[in-house]
Amino acid sequence: MAHHHDPHPPTYHNLTVSDGTTISYTLAGSPSSPPLLLLHGFPSSSHQYRNLIPLLSPTHHIIAPSLPGFGLTTTPPNYNHTFATLTSTISLFLTALHLTRYAVYIFDYGAPVALRLALANPSALTAIISQNGNAYVAGFGHPFWDPIMATWTSGDSAATREALRAGVMTLATTRLQYEAGVPASDLPLIDPVTYNLDYLQNIAPKERQEAQLDLLYDYRTNVELYPKFHEYFRESKVPLLAVWGKGDPAFVPAGARAFKEDLPGAEIRFVDAGHFALETKVGEIAREVLGFLERVGW
Repeated sequence: MAHHHDPHPPTYHNLTVSDGTTISYTLAGSPSSPPLLLLHGFPSSSHQYRNLIPLLSPTHHIIAPSLPGFGLTTTPPNYNHTFATLTSTISLFLTALHLTRYAVYIFDYGAPVALRLALANPSALTAIISQNGNAYVAGFGHPFWDPIMATWTSGDSAATREALRAGVMTLATTRLQYEAGVPASDLPLIDPVTYNLDYLQNIAPKERQEAQLDLLYDYRTNVELYPKFHEYFRESKVPLLAVWGKGDPAFVPAGARAFKEDLPGAEIRFVDAGHFALETKVGEIAREVLGFLERVGW
């Protein structure tokens, strides 16, 4: 699919929105192609889409921002790292780009951000691809979520927050999120730069680490919105493809199958991969995405 003379290669940009946040983002593909928004997850950035973007950009206009607290996006000192605030910042970003209707590829943290956008403006989303982007309680993997949920039940007590810092805010756990559930024969496909960059950029710096802990605690507010997300699915009948790394310890296969409860027409696919499934199965996932978007006319 790659062209020797790609007329619209990936380009890298910054945009300051009205809440004082400067969003770092990647564009690719022709602006006249159907827009496809890529929303990344913890603890990465738009960098996680670097291999997917060239496979989708010949047919789609790709917009891939780094969320506040991640990548090269910068936030003012008083920025409140919650999913409500992330969503309002991304909404300002989409407005600044005049992006009113778009398909969305959601992963991990990108899922609640996009679904909150959908609640505010249901007609904006033309189609959803969820790659390990959860919207159902059945999707939570245990014991992965246990120390996170402990902060929820304790009201973010110092003891549970520090346990989460010790257990999750490490290079070893960042690497584990890339390697867990990946067939041994595929492990050499994972570039070690990925988890080292995620750790050094998004976890190791003190202010970033506090933001990450704040967001893990705030994830509980997404679960509270699950009934509203499900109502959005039922009322909008939005076309949805779930393409899921089946070995993901954080978001398990039941979370993919659950979409059919509210969207009987949802397409469910599994790839033999982990959480960051694009690291090892980018070609397979790109084929699924492009086939799905063609079927739904986007």
